[in-house]
Amino acid sequence: MLWGSFGVVHFATLAIAAAMLIGVYYLLKYLPQKARTIVLFCLSMMGIAAVIFNLVKWNSPLEYLPLHMCSISAILLPIVVLTRNRTIGNLLLVWCLGSLLALIFNSEGANFVIPSATFFFFYIPHAFEFGVMIYLFKLGYVKLDYRCIPSTIGLTMGIYTLIHFANLLINDYCVAHNVINPSGNLVQVNYMFSLDHCGNPAMALFYKLIPFDYWYMYAAVIILLIYLPLVYLPQIVRDVKARRSRRAS
Repeated sequence: MLWGSFGVVHFATLAIAAAMLIGVYYLLKYLPQKARTIVLFCLSMMGIAAVIFNLVKWNSPLEYLPLHMCSISAILLPIVVLTRNRTIGNLLLVWCLGSLLALIFNSEGANFVIPSATFFFFYIPHAFEFGVMIYLFKLGYVKLDYRCIPSTIGLTMGIYTLIHFANLLINDYCVAHNVINPSGNLVQVNYMFSLDHCGNPAMALFYKLIPFDYWYMYAAVIILLIYLPLVYLPQIVRDVKARRSRRAS
């Protein structure tokens, strides 16, 4: 059975993911703190397991380096669980939306067979990369902090820029050395979609706004500048009221 996109099977898996994430949240609420942290750490390691699986499974490591946003999130997530780092935590609060979108707009995995290891190493890690970040904020491991808005935007675009140049270097190397993947095709990578939107609906929309490779993803900054103040609005309002109260007294 193929996973498919926006069919009965796809919608069923989204519903199952939602039920699973909600169920795990209520389980975590009633666990002792130490047990809760252990469970969160184990869940956070699923993304790293997926990175290792892809590096081994496809026998083409240059095409499966952990340089997509979801893969970088997978590496950073256990660090946030253990350190409760506010800067990285607030960054991943935005990045985890990429994991959710990967499940909804599942063009990369629509041809995966259910059940199969390929499907589960895509579906489960992406679900929990989103879920664990929500758990960390809901359960008080990481605090929302609107002062992290500049670092969130700066780190996102800085890492994106570094990945873009990594794409260019890897592709030039593969052309120069005729690096072929198991399918017999020249290896050419496009991590974080810096070189092409590859038909991804969200990225294609950005490309319509800014029709240039690499630069088109800066449309995301516009969205972040609208989205992030809305996320942090209650905290911003509370902070402003507290400052006014202190001045009045």
